[in-house]
Amino acid sequence: MVRVTLPDGSVKEFEGPVTALQVAETIGSRLAKAAVGAKIDGQLSDLTATIDRDANVAIVTEKTREGEHDPDALFLCRHSAAHVMAEAIQRIVPGAQLVYGPPLDTGFYYDIAFPEDRPLREGDFEAIEKEMEKIVKEDRRFTRYELLADEAFEKLSREGNKYKKDNAERALIASGRIPGYVKDSSGNHVTLIGNMADGSTDVGTLSFYATGEPGKNWEDLCRGPHVPSTGRIGAIKVMSLASSYWHGDETSDRLTRVYGTAFFSKKDLDEHLNRLEEAKKRDHRVLGKQLQLFHIDEAVGQGLVLWTPRGSIIRKELQDWIGTELRKMGYTDVYCPHIGKLELYKTSGHFPYYAESQFVPVMERQFLQAVSDEGCSCAELGNMMASGEVEGYLLKPMNCPHHIKIYASQPRSYRDLPVRLSEFGTVYRWEQSGELNGLTRVRSFTVDDAHLFVRPDQVEAEVAGCLKLVKLAFETLGLRDFRVRV
Repeated sequence: MVRVTLPDGSVKEFEGPVTALQVAETIGSRLAKAAVGAKIDGQLSDLTATIDRDANVAIVTEKTREGEHDPDALFLCRHSAAHVMAEAIQRIVPGAQLVYGPPLDTGFYYDIAFPEDRPLREGDFEAIEKEMEKIVKEDRRFTRYELLADEAFEKLSREGNKYKKDNAERALIASGRIPGYVKDSSGNHVTLIGNMADGSTDVGTLSFYATGEPGKNWEDLCRGPHVPSTGRIGAIKVMSLASSYWHGDETSDRLTRVYGTAFFSKKDLDEHLNRLEEAKKRDHRVLGKQLQLFHIDEAVGQGLVLWTPRGSIIRKELQDWIGTELRKMGYTDVYCPHIGKLELYKTSGHFPYYAESQFVPVMERQFLQAVSDEGCSCAELGNMMASGEVEGYLLKPMNCPHHIKIYASQPRSYRDLPVRLSEFGTVYRWEQSGELNGLTRVRSFTVDDAHLFVRPDQVEAEVAGCLKLVKLAFETLGLRDFRVRV
């Protein structure tokens, strides 16, 4: 007996295992027809997912009861659209190797490795979209099947896609298994196993999705979930191209990131594209250039903003205004250097844990001379930096350690608290080149930063004060459409 609890609290009982679609059918034929997925104990799933235990089940449709787009439904739509786009691209460029393709809030992307002699171009978009339309019209069902991990790896090895093999290994790790390989008695055949944390061995499984019948139609390694069939995707569009790197590592394989978006109807897609066109007219990068507010120059470096005289006036006015409000609330101004000893950031945790997001440390001159004389390799240098053998300095990624040192510079009594330190501090981050975007993603930026040192009984009032300041800034600048996450 399987008991299914619905969102309204009602319970349905089934003699044995049941699919999410069958649950929807027992509620009503209209719901079953409108369904695109399900949430089983909070986990977004296919309609074909089997429920073999008591569970809470919610059927996902395109719209919520309030008539709004359901985010879960759009996730399913866009995840499925990424597969459709990937299939279409591989039809246009047969040698293209798929890497990974997640859905996003506004669409989806797929990172793809293209042959050097056949890169993807914007001129290919029309042909890709025509292929996508064909796939959608064919209304092929998304079919999930699973293979034991060793079988899956053999399949991926035959396909010759190293990226998918890497994805498969990561999927095993995420499921609690540590991938390993053993040879059979003949010493030839290599089998993948999954070593569990408790020492037991469990091969595990990996899932694939075919748009149609497995073995006969296009398929991809994927954990899902998806909409029932390609025909449920109302409209898809290829949006743009960008460069990316495997695992975000600039020293690794260079990939092409293909962006797209999808909706359940052509009308919704058209409205989205219209909003994007309107947004382009208000793009801060366009306005910044037209109004001569700021400049980014290749000779200076990407992500390093030059504020022009006009832009500097706006920046100074904003800074003076917020600084006045901070002083009204009892904040005290401090100033810190743009650089600090490497050991300081090891203590704070910024180095080496976030080393990939920071500029390379600056070494002392005499050490650099010694490295040059002795021919020290980059790897050896990195090891010495991590172990503390090398005295170095780092462009500050955050102001926190400096402010803490200011607080700790003299004895404090509980009667002195709260202490509120504030600084318009410039910090430095090594953002990836593909992530840089006008003023929103840069490599050097100035933060209206503050650190509060308080007693436990003061926490509530200080948090309320911070929120009051944020609301004041938003309201003053006319920012009324926003979300808050805690």
